[in-house]
Amino acid sequence: MDYHSDPRTVDRPDILARDELPGQPVISVVIPVYRGAACLHELYRRLVSAIESSVADFEIVLVEDCGPDDSWAGIRQLAASDPRVRGLQFSRNFGQHRAITAGIDAARGDWIVVMDCDLQDRPEEIPRLYEAAVTRGSDIVLARRQRRRDGLVKRATSAAFYSVFRYLTELEYDGSVGNFRIISRQVADSFRGMTEQMRFFGGIVTWLGYRVSSIDVPHDERFAGETSYTWRKLIELAVQTIVAHSDKPLRLAIRFGFLLAFGAMVGGAWVIITALRGGVQVSGWASLMVSVYFLSGVILAFMGILGLYLGRVFDEVKGRPLYVVREKTFRE
Repeated sequence: MDYHSDPRTVDRPDILARDELPGQPVISVVIPVYRGAACLHELYRRLVSAIESSVADFEIVLVEDCGPDDSWAGIRQLAASDPRVRGLQFSRNFGQHRAITAGIDAARGDWIVVMDCDLQDRPEEIPRLYEAAVTRGSDIVLARRQRRRDGLVKRATSAAFYSVFRYLTELEYDGSVGNFRIISRQVADSFRGMTEQMRFFGGIVTWLGYRVSSIDVPHDERFAGETSYTWRKLIELAVQTIVAHSDKPLRLAIRFGFLLAFGAMVGGAWVIITALRGGVQVSGWASLMVSVYFLSGVILAFMGILGLYLGRVFDEVKGRPLYVVREKTFRE
């Protein structure tokens, strides 16, 4: 049976606390779903087959990010046939990382696996992640892709982004790792305390600083469909993520401004010395215009960077919920 969310509490992330139900799950698998209708039943089949061989009690939390297909109907069908499947549907598209946040808020397990729904991450690797977490005493175990099954351009741009991200944020983030990982209940509770509007699951978990290890896993082709990340979305996500996790662009802008000021002082001194020697001629209009346009462009760029940070502050002080749940398949 499906239950609609209480409108008085639907926009509070903390209402999705762990239920007091029998059979406390050892593992919760959190999966954001967007245009994943073609993958759901195969994903469910492989998840159940893989996890049942490792632990008896588990749950699958599917968060439907209000996509254009009938993914929610598939989630409701799975939840009706298996109570271990818990589904949430957003009121609108809030994005993948907020869907992960909602799934972690809803998850009740002692260990939480986060993965995508397209089956590029193999469900069969979950027992290995769990075993590594238990035997190594790690709070987080990352699934490091041995060989990404993405196109050359996607791999190149991804590598460039993570290089820039590491430089600007000064976080040791492994670009060969996607969302696929297992985290402990303690990490999940700490993650839930991070309520900033700009969500980047991997970056936040890295910032928390718990004990981390990794295993190498294969990376498969997409089971069906195409990625929903367009170039525009990827660029927007990259800019927002860097701005949310670092003020280094502002510090670099200040340094560059001082460098330009120093260069202008040297140039001004040279002009004065040349004038005193009588070597100044009435010329230089082209170089003057180039300098004016260059400096104007630099100033506007720095104002844009400052504007991005002010925009992030504006988003935070509004205090809006991270997501709104329209419907779910389970009682609180």
